[in-house]
Amino acid sequence: MGSEGMKASLVSREVIADSIELVGRGHQFDAMCAICACDKTIPASAMALARLDRPGVLLYGGSIMPGRFRGKDVAVGDVYEAIGAVAGGTMSEADLAELELVACPGAGACGGQYTANTMSMLMEVIGLSPYGFNSIPAMDPGKHRAAEGVGRVVLNALENDLRPSRILTRRAFDNATAAVAASGGSTNAVLHLLALAREVGVELHIDDIDRISRRTPLLCDLKPGGRFAAVEIHRAGGIGVLTKRLIEGGYVDGDALTVTGRTLGEECESVKETPGQEVVAPLARPLGAEGGLVVLRGSLAPEGSVVKVTQHTPRTHRGPARVFNREEDAFAAVLGGKINAGDTVVIRYEGPRGGPGMREMLQVTAAIVGEGLGETVAMVTDGRFSGATRGLMIGHVAPEAALGGPLAALKDGDIVTINVEDRKLEVEGVDLAARLKSWSPPEPNYRKGVLARYALLVGSASEGAILKP
Repeated sequence: MGSEGMKASLVSREVIADSIELVGRGHQFDAMCAICACDKTIPASAMALARLDRPGVLLYGGSIMPGRFRGKDVAVGDVYEAIGAVAGGTMSEADLAELELVACPGAGACGGQYTANTMSMLMEVIGLSPYGFNSIPAMDPGKHRAAEGVGRVVLNALENDLRPSRILTRRAFDNATAAVAASGGSTNAVLHLLALAREVGVELHIDDIDRISRRTPLLCDLKPGGRFAAVEIHRAGGIGVLTKRLIEGGYVDGDALTVTGRTLGEECESVKETPGQEVVAPLARPLGAEGGLVVLRGSLAPEGSVVKVTQHTPRTHRGPARVFNREEDAFAAVLGGKINAGDTVVIRYEGPRGGPGMREMLQVTAAIVGEGLGETVAMVTDGRFSGATRGLMIGHVAPEAALGGPLAALKDGDIVTINVEDRKLEVEGVDLAARLKSWSPPEPNYRKGVLARYALLVGSASEGAILKP
């Protein structure tokens, strides 16, 4: 995070998917169990299973337990925000060091409703993972017992020829999108849903995701926008508590098939909600009328951009652009006190091709929040965000700057306006097309190797950042 190494992250999704596909084809497996853990391993495993279209089950290793810092549950995202707090003078270096030592107490993926836990939930709802497994924390003794049961699930899928193509229907994708929106999940789910849909030939588009989110209430009070770590949804009764709510409200179709051979509704019948739990709100009292995934368009994002909103996210912003061509330069400006309330931080040339690899910007966004500017500073980038990001942070801007997208023409001081309710991302009074006539693309950052090949083959973020065939 915050280094050249992050350029490998999204690229690894394709490498992992290709690797699993090759092993499956090379050994001619009759059925497969794909065991995955952190962010990109989850969609990559699903993409490989979809390509092979042999009976298969996806298993998630589980979330880390929350850390404890002075009586509060914390996750890794809190550490990044603390870095900004130190820069802003509201936290000491000693306090940061103490937080770092306790934030990650053991094995497991990052502990909020960040990308890994968002995708693990998505896989239960879309039907590739058996219900109740993925939400079990990594170090919970119940994980071993559940894994043994999953062995029976994959053999049953083989016996009944239950292939991913029977499970991954348009109905399944709509269900998964609604669950992500209702949970306040990571914007990375947009990329992965679009990519997985293209593997199976399902017509899912970025505007479909916004439409589904608009009609789905926000129900989960999970980090980073809420109070609870991801393990709390397991203690509340599991992902099935949320899914059962969404089926009852008509937001999810309970007749969709799952890898167990049972429908989503049948899987949720035995869900036992923990009395008094506060992680999943009742339908009658949602945390928000709309879900957390929002797609903005406008003069700065003709093909779309993505922002995650919670009950605390500002809905409008108008402010001068502070334009940076690299994430590191923006981070230095934040820590150096050079970003002011009302500014719009713009980071370009970090898209799928421009980076290449579409880096996550958690270091910058968390520093902005930690500096106390989370309510007054917005960010716009053709890169992407960690699931731990919160605030009015807009990513996936398409077309990206490296392809001559509108961000390439933006200048310091241009007034950027954002309106979540109207789904708009605009610049005021600027003829971007005229400016772009004198624009020329930057030199590629890599000229050989995997990153160079990726840059040549990768498509738009608005279509899942998938590679050309």
